[in-house]
Amino acid sequence: MTSVPMEGPVCLVDNGPDGKMSVQQGALQILEQIQQPVVVVAVVGLYRTGKSYLMNRLAGKQSGFALGSTIESKTKGIWMWCVPHPKKPGHTLVLLDTEGLGDVEKGDEKHDTWIFCLAVLLSSTLVYNSMGTIDNNALEKLQYVTELTEHIQVKSSEHSKSTEMMRIFPSFVWTVRDFTLELELKGKPITADEYLENALKLKPGTQMARFNQVRQGLRDFFAVRRCFVFERPANNKKMKIMEQLTDDDLEEGFVEEANTFCSYIFSEAQPKTMRGGLGVTGRSLGFLAETYVEAIRSGKVPCLESAVESLALIQNGRAVAEALAHYEKEMQRWVRLPSETQEALSQIHSEASTQAISIFTNASFNDNQQTYQDELMRKMAEVYDDWCLRNAEESRRVCGEVLARVFGPLEAGVLRGAYMKPGGYKEYKAALDEATAQYKREQASELMREEVLLCYLKDKMSIGQSILATDKSLSKAEQQAKEEALRREEAERKRELLEEQAALQEEALRAVQKSHEEAVRRMQEKMEEETRRNKEELDRVLTAKLKEQEAAIMEQSEKRVKELQEEVSRLRDEEKRVAQQQQQQGGGFLDTTADLLTNAGNVALWVAPGPWKVAGGAAMLAGGFLRSFSR
Repeated sequence: MTSVPMEGPVCLVDNGPDGKMSVQQGALQILEQIQQPVVVVAVVGLYRTGKSYLMNRLAGKQSGFALGSTIESKTKGIWMWCVPHPKKPGHTLVLLDTEGLGDVEKGDEKHDTWIFCLAVLLSSTLVYNSMGTIDNNALEKLQYVTELTEHIQVKSSEHSKSTEMMRIFPSFVWTVRDFTLELELKGKPITADEYLENALKLKPGTQMARFNQVRQGLRDFFAVRRCFVFERPANNKKMKIMEQLTDDDLEEGFVEEANTFCSYIFSEAQPKTMRGGLGVTGRSLGFLAETYVEAIRSGKVPCLESAVESLALIQNGRAVAEALAHYEKEMQRWVRLPSETQEALSQIHSEASTQAISIFTNASFNDNQQTYQDELMRKMAEVYDDWCLRNAEESRRVCGEVLARVFGPLEAGVLRGAYMKPGGYKEYKAALDEATAQYKREQASELMREEVLLCYLKDKMSIGQSILATDKSLSKAEQQAKEEALRREEAERKRELLEEQAALQEEALRAVQKSHEEAVRRMQEKMEEETRRNKEELDRVLTAKLKEQEAAIMEQSEKRVKELQEEVSRLRDEEKRVAQQQQQQGGGFLDTTADLLTNAGNVALWVAPGPWKVAGGAAMLAGGFLRSFSR
């Protein structure tokens, strides 16, 4: 589904009476329908700081997420609003408004930590909203960052844990509300981004460990960091009715910065991915939310690697089932038996399988070994094989009815002995030729027309030989010549039947090959996109590490510089491996599909029943096709 109409936000994660979080089924049902990539923007921050206003603005609405005008926190749990992405066609923008952190009425700091962790795990861009300035007090209120390594488990690898977390963590945007300072540093104007980075500078000395903790966490975990500063939007009286105000009612500077913020989110916020560039759809996002919340409820630490494995197992199985169901539905919808030609049936198969492959490719997740795609292709080939068999049988039945009617008078004449007389063979042959011509004129289905006719004529050859043997008007030499002509006709019929069967097999096989070519093309496109995103992920982290290395040099932290040099070296080695894998990707995938097609080639062997069955090179042709295509 391309978009889900939502008039307003719904609760995604709720806090139950027992204090435990749960994912709401209504929100999951909405996400279930979104089979396109999602850009997930989550906002976190202290309660009563105007978080919800920013989310409403991103949704393009005046109201939606509850703003509130009192000291009471309005948002409980995590609320979700899915809207069509305004600048990325084929994408859905998922906005997550989280419960305000630090609400004294809750009295549960651990709950705040989990809300923050969920926002990090589910989003592709995390917006942290605060009031006033970015000072030590503001940073201390962001202590949740320092607890991320304890509450999120990442893949064990050659890289440090902070690097692994940076690879899968969202970009970070700090929005500062009611900002009243001048953006200056040492008497020179600076940007909001420079303001943030200056605030994140570390101070030397072991006694500054607490001071540096949050700052180091933000630098270690978030490769992309941006900052936006907003002046106060209106006076206190107007602030109480923000949902009723238009831009004309707000301060010009606030509106300008709000528009800049929204433009940045729409243009730069990336689709949600898992490690390695694996794309996430709305359906995947719902599953991830369930997985993470269940881990938290059971007292475990959410593990991203386990989530990927579970997501692949469940989502790929469903992708196969849904794609196959669509293929079967389309075949049932459009096929009318018997089809006039095999090409007509193949065309329907081609269109239905292309749609099914598209459904599978969009819904599949981390199927890099093509295990599930191979399963889909085999199952579609089996269904297509069954349709071909039914089509052939129905065509034989229809052709048999026409044949019985057309050849009925001839059969009746044979039973009466009308041709057992001098000159009878000539009359019989003329009647036989006329009936044959009429059969070919009247038969609507060409599929099994020749086979049914030729099998019939083969069965009746002995009758013609008997009539010929009793025809006293023919000399011995004439009878021998006629018998030789009958043998030549028999041989010609066999040749024609073999050619017809070979043509039918080729057409059936061509349809299977076309489906596999489409599967190869779609999966290659998806893998190339994932590889591109994986490379972007590595580039983003490498750039951040190099920047951090420069900062460490400026801060004269020799130990930190050495650690970062080693990490940069490992990242560059991984980049080289990814580039090599990208080069090898295409050929290996084609070989795998060629092996599958060798087995699927047997689908074309249904057409030739009886003694003339052709079991020749159809499967060999199938197996060699993609390998020749890959050269």
